[in-house]
Amino acid sequence: MARIAIIGAGLTGLSTAYHLEQRGYTDFELFEKESSVGGLCRTIQQDGFTFDFTGHLLHASDPYFQEFIYTITHPQDFNQIHRQSFIYSQERYTRYPYQINLYGLPTKTIADCIHGFVTRNTSLKKPKSFLEWVEKQFGSGFSDYFFKPYQRKIFAYDLRDITASWTGRFVPQTSLEQIIEGALTDKQDSVGYNSNFLYPKKGGIFFWVDKLAQAIAKPIHTGYCVETINTKEKILSFTNGHMQSYDILINTMPLDNLLNCLEEKSDTTLRKAIAYLKCNSVVNFNLGIARSDLSDKHWIYYPENQYPFYRIGFPHNFSRYSAPQGQSSLYGEFAHIGKSSRWVTRTLNQALKHTKQLLGISDHEITTEKILYISHAYVIYNFWREKYLPRIHKQLRAYNIHSVGRYGEWKYSSMQEAILDGKSMAEKITLIPARTKEKKEQTIYEKDITRSHLYNSQQPWHFTKED
Repeated sequence: MARIAIIGAGLTGLSTAYHLEQRGYTDFELFEKESSVGGLCRTIQQDGFTFDFTGHLLHASDPYFQEFIYTITHPQDFNQIHRQSFIYSQERYTRYPYQINLYGLPTKTIADCIHGFVTRNTSLKKPKSFLEWVEKQFGSGFSDYFFKPYQRKIFAYDLRDITASWTGRFVPQTSLEQIIEGALTDKQDSVGYNSNFLYPKKGGIFFWVDKLAQAIAKPIHTGYCVETINTKEKILSFTNGHMQSYDILINTMPLDNLLNCLEEKSDTTLRKAIAYLKCNSVVNFNLGIARSDLSDKHWIYYPENQYPFYRIGFPHNFSRYSAPQGQSSLYGEFAHIGKSSRWVTRTLNQALKHTKQLLGISDHEITTEKILYISHAYVIYNFWREKYLPRIHKQLRAYNIHSVGRYGEWKYSSMQEAILDGKSMAEKITLIPARTKEKKEQTIYEKDITRSHLYNSQQPWHFTKED
């Protein structure tokens, strides 16, 4: 029996375990289905190349997170990098972000973007969809030339059905002054959350994730895949035959997978929600190139439809140890939802063909190739999620299940937020006193859980696809 069971040793799960121990709490067990920790923050070493599971860069804007990184590592372990990212459209490169750097684009494109910005409809107080939000913030020109085509590619979902709630800090704002200045001059503007970042000098992004795992005293159980969750008896059953009882369950695996593990008798309403939780999948192709000067950029966005990928990046520019001396490396990404393996294979071949053409890579220069398939990539912020996700979490809390992190909470977040989510969860959980037969004390946090349980048991909620 462990008072706390943690599912998933990705960043949020590791952070939760770490911060529990920092608070002097060790009555927990951490389970990971893979053979190693890290979740999607993992790295593969192949033929002298370092390939991450897509681009992972450390953006540290929170003071605690900045201190945390150097608590488990050292400043000399990282390269401090100023972003060199670009957009490739209309057969030319422009600097990112598009809404500030129009320099070098055709005159008509610049005119359309400025005219659209000046004449945009700002009267809409609260845009419902992402498209409405883009039109209000940037106007039709920026929307047509960049935002609509790019976001369609990265989400692989109808933009009319995506809310604006995900944008937050991820989409930099602009002004007429910035637009005009960026149209007249080629200027690297330090705009956006990712204008500066850290990257490990050696070992890829997994370097610092592994350091976090090593900082946790309790053993991490790898190779433990959850099969069922009995919410009444509070028992986890794993595919390897192990069974684990718990008092509180902290989940960081994808929310749809969690709901699928609930025993039928636990809550049929929650299980029905699985079909409506939408996320895309990403195919991540990685190449090692026998050439030292493949590109001097960090990454490039591709909004136009003729290119199947939405981004290509160059890890050898993050760290000189990401590729053997005298060679380069790249990663590319394209997204889909529910496509067949045949479609994926065909699109991958097209992506590799376009990549070689754009960058002038010949087949004999490719020294290694690694294709990674990521089933859960970007959570889709559709209107169903907006309405029903809080109810799902409230119902789970009634069962003493706290689903947190990027996929556990079903949201779009960074590595920084994953660490802070784990820290916050550890702080909340340690406020809840252990249950005893003689006495059951209640903190404010526990009382909220009890009220949630009464609400859900007396007033069952239902959802429809149309909502």
